[in-house]
Amino acid sequence: MLNLCTIGTSQITRTFIEATEHVEGVQVNAVYSRDQQKADALANSFNVPMSYTDLDIMLTDERINGVYIASPNAIHFEQVMTCLKRQKHVICEKPIFTGISNFKAAYEEADRQGVYLFEAIKNLHTPNFLKLKDALNLVGSVRSAYFHRVRYSSKYDRFLEGDIPNVFSKQMDGGALQDLGVYPLSLMVALFGEPEASHYHCVPLSSGVDGSGTLLLDYTDFIGTIMCSKISTSYNAGEIHGERGTLVVDNSSPINAIKFIPNHGSDTADLEMSETMPTMSYQIRNFKSIIDSVDHETYCYYRKISEKVVSILDDHGNC
Repeated sequence: MLNLCTIGTSQITRTFIEATEHVEGVQVNAVYSRDQQKADALANSFNVPMSYTDLDIMLTDERINGVYIASPNAIHFEQVMTCLKRQKHVICEKPIFTGISNFKAAYEEADRQGVYLFEAIKNLHTPNFLKLKDALNLVGSVRSAYFHRVRYSSKYDRFLEGDIPNVFSKQMDGGALQDLGVYPLSLMVALFGEPEASHYHCVPLSSGVDGSGTLLLDYTDFIGTIMCSKISTSYNAGEIHGERGTLVVDNSSPINAIKFIPNHGSDTADLEMSETMPTMSYQIRNFKSIIDSVDHETYCYYRKISEKVVSILDDHGNC
């Protein structure tokens, strides 16, 4: 049984708790917030038995063997290390860390404690990601690829009025690339591996973070392009262009539609499948399977993707 507690009370935490309800052998036993009222409200919403404002006290509960962390980026490392040292498995929201030194230190601690540390990058665990990966052979030699996550933030209006939410705060490691950019970047790395070089061109905001930007990834035979923004919205699809055809992907996360369009002929094919669970549920199921079966090979597969992504983020930081 994977008995979890959660850190954070934002909408993503609520979505995570809802997702656990679709995975057998997983339950949330406690929630944490610095604000008791917020902790109680979250617990009551999902009939979670315990709520805490003291993280150390929550972690003393021996029934809890895993922690889901959805706090601001800048405090991920401190909270992850605290949980690992209590020998709890950790699922940390993306980006798991904003510095490669923190990444290495945390995974070394997880190894020492004999527990697992996962990055919650939900798009890499879905059936449609596997469909997309299997479909790469259809396009032949890849000549370019483009993914994006360009969504006007619900908190940008507050920023324009003079407030600085965490997602636009340099002190909290906010910004477009560190947030929405992680989805298409992780997708690119998972499909094509680590690029030979990367270059980031961004639109800076007055708070010192990037409101939007374009990340170019240099591969041997093609350039990967990633666009990310929290200050505008795109309605374009992503594409992988090859010498035999093009794969059209509706979104970096979640992936709901995949179409193959050949360069010759008219045999266009819709490749996506109907997914039966919420997107987040697939990663929770995968993480539980890795823990239960001590599947170190699969664990290292996801770990290496996260490490490459964090390394690229570390190279570019904020504007």
